[in-house]
Amino acid sequence: MSKAPPLFDELRKLATEQRNPNSMEIDTASVTRILEIMNSEDKLVAEAVGTQLEYIGQAVDLIVNAFRSGGRLFYAGAGTSGRLGILDASECPPTFGTDPEMVQGLIAGGLPAVFQAQEGAEDKEENGAQALIEAGVTATDVVCGIAASRRTPYVIGAVKYARSIGAKTLFITCTPRENFSIDVDVAMCPVVGPEVIMGSTRMKSGTAQKLVLNMLTTASMIRMGKVYENMMVDLQMTNAKLVERSKRTVMTVTGISYADATTLLESAGGHVKTAIVMHLADVDQAEAVRRLGEASGFVRPAIEDVAYMPD
Repeated sequence: MSKAPPLFDELRKLATEQRNPNSMEIDTASVTRILEIMNSEDKLVAEAVGTQLEYIGQAVDLIVNAFRSGGRLFYAGAGTSGRLGILDASECPPTFGTDPEMVQGLIAGGLPAVFQAQEGAEDKEENGAQALIEAGVTATDVVCGIAASRRTPYVIGAVKYARSIGAKTLFITCTPRENFSIDVDVAMCPVVGPEVIMGSTRMKSGTAQKLVLNMLTTASMIRMGKVYENMMVDLQMTNAKLVERSKRTVMTVTGISYADATTLLESAGGHVKTAIVMHLADVDQAEAVRRLGEASGFVRPAIEDVAYMPD
């Protein structure tokens, strides 16, 4: 009998590769019962993420510090993890008005892997390092590895390279912290338990990763002054929906009519944040822009015309 290779034994021990006792009979269950099982397991995900808030907060601090120094955030992942990173990165420009370079997602196998699995692309550490080199990652950037199993070579290679050049490093995984030995600045380890379908980490693990990614960029953008109260005020009016959302935001904050909001946005160059400051502080566009600059982009202190830098 041939001996199983080390990878087989490694996979066998991973938390993400265990069988879920709650779904053992799912193959013969009714559709309703299948969905009940999945829903019950999904409810565990938010709780698992909640155990990691301290570490997610530490990661946000590193990201914000990088942004304020002109650095960027890079995600590196394979398969579902890589696609989630790309999704989160791609949503930042329209949501927060950021430069597309500010948050970037890298996936094993490159762009084709976003749409179709590229088998074997994740199996070499050097591929992850090369992806960061080609992206021009520097010591001022933050690199976040995403791997449910924590063992994906492409991701490990990316993180190792990032550390070697002095970049800050993060890692999102669904394996227990006590089993995590990769050298990074901050690891986030929401343990969601065995998947409903053994090893299918596109399910609970993927959901957990998406929740963490939402927190990383949203909290970071809030700390960069991209939100006023609980509204997006740096969004780009790049389609009809965002144009109307911009007008509604201005109307909600200021109480003015649709027509007046349209006119105000035009005079503000289509920038929601500037329009709000213009109206609430009763100043022109140039003065609103100056105030926002003094206030580090935050609306509240800009209205009051005070310099501001969040802790």
